Formats: sequence, structure tokens, C-alpha cells
Amino acid sequence: MRRDDLTMTTARRDTLPAWLLLAPFLVAFGLFFFLPALQTFWLSLTESSLTRTSAFVGLDNYHTLLNDPSFWDSVGNTFYFSLLTVIPLCAVGLLMAMLVDRFTRVQGWLQGTFFLPFVLPISVMTLIADWMLQPSSGVVNHILGGQRAWLADPTWALPAVAIGTIWWTVGFNMLLFLAGLRNIPAELYEAAALDGARGFALFRAITWPALRPVATTALILQLIASLKVFGQTYILTSGGPFNTTRVALHYMYETAFTQSDAGYAAAVAMAFVAIVIALSLLQAWLVKFLAGRDA
Repeated sequence: MRRDDLTMTTARRDTLPAWLLLAPFLVAFGLFFFLPALQTFWLSLTESSLTRTSAFVGLDNYHTLLNDPSFWDSVGNTFYFSLLTVIPLCAVGLLMAMLVDRFTRVQGWLQGTFFLPFVLPISVMTLIADWMLQPSSGVVNHILGGQRAWLADPTWALPAVAIGTIWWTVGFNMLLFLAGLRNIPAELYEAAALDGARGFALFRAITWPALRPVATTALILQLIASLKVFGQTYILTSGGPFNTTRVALHYMYETAFTQSDAGYAAAVAMAFVAIVIALSLLQAWLVKFLAGRDA
């Protein structure tokens, strides 16, 4: 046997365990993600209802989508919600992690308190948020001394949902940042303290550079999660008032299950997936570019 053939045989034998370990994931990915995605794309090229598939219409659904103000309004609402939540979720999560890491005596209590809302199902979270935002009996209006109908106000409805979402999900980011903080060697802080570094100087020189990969991951995860928002707005506001909280997935749901236009809803889904992927790649590139400039 030639040396090249022997090398190829050895390489195949070495990679076989890896492929066997990957096989369950690849099968599940193909069955439950790739094939449904292909079916959705094909459906977007047809004029179909929920119960029957009609004529092939090519890219007509996408052409209609480009000139659909309702779709673009829902995308704008989704972007606005992401703007209200992504950065605050990461910033508050980092602050919580630093508090947990700082106060060692009550560390377990603080960590459990901050993380507890994250384990609540969305139905319970929206019930609590709705109760707190009630015009006459809500806790928020009781503290502020007013009677504003937060969820019925076109200006404040989406920010109110965003604040509820931050309270609900920030515990996940807290755990991410806390894990990053605990991986920073204590010797770095001790050496910096001997050089006279204190307070924010320690954070800028040691903590933040060490947490930058964690922050990048948290930003990307939160962007994707915020762009996929649906349950909170659907339960709390049903897209109102005046469609100011109707996000992209809500519009897709209404198109499919209220208007029974599955073909157009599939086009909405495919277009929105493309937008999410593009924004995620853009954010990852931007974070990497800024990190390269700071280096």
C-alpha cells in the first residue's frame, strides 16, 4: 500500500468516532430543521392556505412583501424592541454578576434572587407584568403616583413589554458574566492593586478585556432572542394598540392562522430569517472589528 493511501486510511479511521458522535445531531438537524426550512421555502413560492396547496406563483409573494407596509411596520417594531432590550440586558446582567461576585457572604441568595424570574414560564411572567402595569391597581402606577394605562398607550406599550422582558430574562446573562468573572485569575487583580490600580481602572484594564468574549456571545444571543420576540407582545397587548406592538413573528402568525394565507406567511418567515441572519453576522463582524481596534 502506498504511503498516501495509508495516510488516508488512517485519517478516516481517526475521524470515524467523531462522525459517529455527530450522527444523532446531524439526523435531528436534517429532520427537524433543514427539511422543514426547505418545505417552508417551497411553500413561500405557492399560493396556499392552511389546508391546501394551490398554484406555483414563483417570487410573487416576495414581490408583494417588499411593498407591504404592514410587514415593514412589524419589522420596525421588532428592531425597536431589540434596541430597547439587547444592550440593557447585557449591561444589567454584567452589573448583577459583579454584585454577586463582590458580596460573597450573600452570594447564593443574590444569585438565586436574580435568576429566579428566568425560570418562570411566559404565562406567569406576563400575568405578573400585566398586574404590575394595571392603571388603577398596578404597582408601577402606585410607585409613580399616576394612573397611566401603560399597555394601552401607543408610546409606552412596547417599552413596557421590553422592561418586563428584561426583568424576566436578565438572569441568564447574569450567569454568563458570572462564569466569566470566576475565570479571571485573582493574581491579576492582586498585581494591579500593587501597582496602585483601583475601582474603574481595574475594570477597564482587567475585567472588561477578560469578559469581552462573554459579552460578544451575550450580545449575539440576546439579539437573536429579541428579534424572535412573540409571546410577550401577543399575550400582553395582542399587537395593539394600533399595531404598535405587532412584531414580525406576530404578523406572520396572523397571516397564516387568521387570514389562512400560508404561502405569504411562509414568505414572511423566510424574509425574516434572512434579516436575522444578516443582522447577527453584521453584529458579530462589528464586535470583532471594534475589538481589533482596541487591541
